[in-house]
Amino acid sequence: MMRVARLRQRLSTQEHPFDGWLVFASLSLMLIGWVMVTSASTGVAAALTGNPWYFSQRHALFVTLALVAAGLTLRAPLAWWRANGPFLLLVSIALLVLVLFIGREVNGSRRWLSIPGIPFNLQVSEVAKLCLIAYMAGYLERFLPEVRRQWGAFLRPLLVMGVIAVLLILEPDYGAVVVMTGCVMGMLLMAGAPWGRFVLILGGVGLLGFYVAIAEPYRLARLTSFSDPWADQFASGYQLTQALIAYGRGHWLGMGLGNSVQKLFYLPEAHTDFVFAVLAEELGLFGAIGVVGLFALLIYRAMAVGRRAELAGLAFAAYVSYGIALVIGTQAFINIAVSTGMLPTKGLTLPLLSYGGSSLLVSAMMVALLLRADIETRQALRRGSPTASQVTAGRRAPRLHGVVK
Repeated sequence: MMRVARLRQRLSTQEHPFDGWLVFASLSLMLIGWVMVTSASTGVAAALTGNPWYFSQRHALFVTLALVAAGLTLRAPLAWWRANGPFLLLVSIALLVLVLFIGREVNGSRRWLSIPGIPFNLQVSEVAKLCLIAYMAGYLERFLPEVRRQWGAFLRPLLVMGVIAVLLILEPDYGAVVVMTGCVMGMLLMAGAPWGRFVLILGGVGLLGFYVAIAEPYRLARLTSFSDPWADQFASGYQLTQALIAYGRGHWLGMGLGNSVQKLFYLPEAHTDFVFAVLAEELGLFGAIGVVGLFALLIYRAMAVGRRAELAGLAFAAYVSYGIALVIGTQAFINIAVSTGMLPTKGLTLPLLSYGGSSLLVSAMMVALLLRADIETRQALRRGSPTASQVTAGRRAPRLHGVVK
């Protein structure tokens, strides 16, 4: 017991200015992502551009821009996000409308805006995730008692999510709808809304989601191929079967970095949506479990930041942290579940790891926002907030009631 206590004390970041484990998990995932994008894309890059390092060089640029954006986000106080949450939400909705008219179409989806001066196409749904979290955190801080007692206050953010969902379905981007709806519902649950409401809402959302899933032939094909991908392995089940072959080839220790066969024009989108399958093939079961462990560590520390902020009376910081943990956790789970055959195929990147400027940029900003919430919470505890002693001692405190000034 004494050894366990000493180990916990040694690993604790309580006396540090910020949560080092959060930084460690995030930077590790970004570094692993760069390595795996390089490994997964050399063959495709050589065939398309003549330069095998084309996607690796672009991803290195994306990582640099993401770190710069994270640094700028870290400098902005949470009060700025709280004050501008509704405005950011309106901007994201305007961008979602704009992309339907002038967006770039890729593989039948119109999700990207080409903005002069930006070295990548901006995926608007990624921006909308961050803006929605900022808006929801501010809304819950202002109307927390009403959300717990009144149906109207509970439904208003769901109506906002409904508008965003309609715009995303028109692109279409069904995966983003699932992630963002899960985030909003999760934040309402973390705020203490009654369970009975969730049962009714989830029933309606489930029926609507089922209708949307079968309304288009390509979505129905994804569902049928998901249930038995080998029945049509060269058409609707092609992506999943190739991913499963990659997992099977990986065994315990993998084929070795750079030795994947499935990335050589067998597995589509090997450096984006299915980069985890290539990782499992090259690094094996232990490498895949290590990456899952890093995501688990990141999400656990994000939830811990939110809980400390809630105990310290910082409602906005708490709900921002919960929202970011939910988005990153949900998206990572869906991406890995899709590539392993547990869920139907969806076009979702793996946060901090997949190739893609928009996803990497927004994910880095989310982590920076988490760090900002953690830093402001630690500063509030040092100044001596009303519940600081409870947080320091690790004891439970009552959940937030009312508006926190």
